[in-house]
Amino acid sequence: MPAQKIFYGWWIAAASFLTFGLAVGLPYFSLPFFYDYFEQPISAGGFGWSKREITFGLPLGTLATLWVGPVIAHRIPPRRLILIGTGLTALTFLGFGRMNGNVWMYWSLWLVYMTGNVFSGGLSHQILLSQWFVRRRGTALSVAYLGVSLVGAFSARFVIKPLTEAFGFPTALQLMGALLLLTWPLVLFVMKERPADLGLQPDGEPLTEESTAPRTDESPKQSIFRQRAFWVLLIGGSCSVGAVGAISQHLKLILKDSGFTEQATLDQIFSQTLSVLLVTSAIGRLLVGWLTDRLSKLHVLTLTFLLFVGSLPLLLFLHPPETPYLFALLFGLAMGGDFLLVALMAADYFSAATLARVLAVLLAVMTVGQTWFPYFIAIVREISGSYTTPLAVIFASALIGRLVMMLLPKTPTPA
Repeated sequence: MPAQKIFYGWWIAAASFLTFGLAVGLPYFSLPFFYDYFEQPISAGGFGWSKREITFGLPLGTLATLWVGPVIAHRIPPRRLILIGTGLTALTFLGFGRMNGNVWMYWSLWLVYMTGNVFSGGLSHQILLSQWFVRRRGTALSVAYLGVSLVGAFSARFVIKPLTEAFGFPTALQLMGALLLLTWPLVLFVMKERPADLGLQPDGEPLTEESTAPRTDESPKQSIFRQRAFWVLLIGGSCSVGAVGAISQHLKLILKDSGFTEQATLDQIFSQTLSVLLVTSAIGRLLVGWLTDRLSKLHVLTLTFLLFVGSLPLLLFLHPPETPYLFALLFGLAMGGDFLLVALMAADYFSAATLARVLAVLLAVMTVGQTWFPYFIAIVREISGSYTTPLAVIFASALIGRLVMMLLPKTPTPA
């Protein structure tokens, strides 16, 4: 009896592991490593920027490019989006390495970065994998999100820190931009747009005449804005990912405020913490994907919420030079839920024909929460003088996000 051929969708998921990891995991988790370098005085080789100036670029770029997903991105095939997006992100890092302390150039480059992020991030990969999988969608998407965590963890420990020590942070930023172009061969030679391109249906079923018939979108275009599920996912998801994003963006600065003041020690402890955190989040993503294929997604969401709020008090009791492994473990597992769970729940409430448009809006607005909330936390930190009050605000945001999700209506999965 011949061996059963592996469904090509799993090759798409494997390629997405790397492309998603390089497009999102590498830049998003790498940039906070350089924040304290930007904060250093000019005499010490830095730019002398304040926390507000450093953290303003990300929310500014997000807000300025908010229209890109809903207006442009969902109209372009996912493979092409990934190619364009990673190219833009690579150009951004080349610019970051040559900005020479010009804060206006820094802020302008964030507009390019966020456009690239919208194109090559969650939207393109989730649409692509949703076309290939239905029954195992949670597992397939968790494999892709696994790349975000593991590529981020690997780069934090074995790429960013060594490159910075060897060449200085400006050159390290430019070299990281070049690494992003490793996505292109995978997109061009491995990824396929739809299972129909290989004579298949989602999940590997043979293509039949019935399955090739055009499907009618059961929801009018304007109806997504009239559905309670859309607004609940939008508000609840934005609050939740905003809280997670605030910790991710401020972690190195929190460590610095807690007494990790010597540069080499701070770099070492941050790299170790981030690596453990991201490896753990990789496990969390796999666990979330596996559980959502079997249990209520709201129960899984509650689990990630409890892990997240359990990690926050540990940041109030950091003891240099100890690495906060317990915090990294709990927070990493909690990160397994963020965008992944919202995307999976959206697929339960909207048809395949509507999903691309829904995700284009949801992910864009949630990214605003993920990026503006850390900037707000920077302002709270400057006013309060410590991270105690900001951490309380982050807890409140996470709690609001979970309570809002309780308003989701019960509905069957669309056909």
